[in-house]
Amino acid sequence: MDPSNDSPGCLGAASGWLGTSGVFPLPALEDEEGPRLPEGLPPVVDAHIHLFPDPVFEAVWRWFDQYGWPIRYKLHTPQVVSFLLSRGVSRVVALHYAHKPGMARFLNAYIAEVARAEPRVLGLATVLPGEEGAPEILAEAFAAGLQGVKLHCHVQCFAPDAPALHEVYAACARAGKPLVMHAGREPASPQYKCDVHALCSAERVERVLKEHPTLKLCVPHLGADEFDAYERLLERHDNLWLDTTMVVAGYFPIPIPRRLLEVRPERILYGTDFPNIPYAWDRELKQLLALKLGDEAEAAILGGNALGLFSGC
Repeated sequence: MDPSNDSPGCLGAASGWLGTSGVFPLPALEDEEGPRLPEGLPPVVDAHIHLFPDPVFEAVWRWFDQYGWPIRYKLHTPQVVSFLLSRGVSRVVALHYAHKPGMARFLNAYIAEVARAEPRVLGLATVLPGEEGAPEILAEAFAAGLQGVKLHCHVQCFAPDAPALHEVYAACARAGKPLVMHAGREPASPQYKCDVHALCSAERVERVLKEHPTLKLCVPHLGADEFDAYERLLERHDNLWLDTTMVVAGYFPIPIPRRLLEVRPERILYGTDFPNIPYAWDRELKQLLALKLGDEAEAAILGGNALGLFSGC
């Protein structure tokens, strides 16, 4: 199967961070990049990178170039892995997603092979919620060594509490595998084929946390843009994690939600969205270190929390 003919989104969503100005793409930043991580840091795990087969990567980049932001690092999988590991990142969590039925097995097999070849890559599986045989697809992926599941409400067009998700949540909980799910409302684009502000909310995520108390759920982008609501969710639920991806980088015109990082730093993961970013590879890290959250919190956020969540490490 060649999935390169389809881009991951189409027309018709509410305006959000990507649609406020009506001008696409958003600007690139010409910020300076470091040659490698600073000396003296604790182990750094990038808990949110993307790996795809070449045709899928190129389709994603075409979409971003037109509707998102310019991709600074148009690197294919071997180059992505080499780039980060050679600069001092100790491990990476590789995410991908299927935007139509029939893709998941192909993508999962691809990521499983990448992870077998490089043990410092922690590969996650995907599935399209509601597609036939979804629990079996995930069971096969776990048997192949994948360490969790990635879903994307915006690209796959589902609400977190949709009935089709329950079999996916149950499969993850049975296997003890974490689920990384882009369930926050932002970054939202009017080019997605669904209204993600209507689908996504902290209230819907809390319903999932309550109905599946043994599910380990990580919401990327610090739950953007409902930061206050996700702060309350972190305080109430021990089965929730968040990652920093793109929110701490200072790219979007929003203040960094420092309180959300401090309320339970043991539940925050460092992530970048590499290579699909419009700025330097280490910008997120520099901004995070500049917050001076303290040695213990930094060690947890930069790598310790990811090592704990993805227990196959």
